[in-house]
Amino acid sequence: MPYIKIKCYPKDEKIKKEVARKISDTFLELWGCPKEAVSVSFEEVEPSEWNKVLENEIIPNAENMYILSGEEKK
Repeated sequence: MPYIKIKCYPKDEKIKKEVARKISDTFLELWGCPKEAVSVSFEEVEPSEWNKVLENEIIPNAENMYILSGEEKK
């Protein structure tokens, strides 16, 4: 714990590695978990397929989102 799975448009490996490292560092600092507990993965979705993610995963889980479409949950 934690396991962070990110769905996103395709990016190059350098960017994904940097984002994963920063996410891991944030969890280590703020969540207080050990380094070996953090796992980060990326699932790339083509822009033409993004609407499926929105309809099947984001909208049905809107109540669990802390940031939704760039807006922080109040």
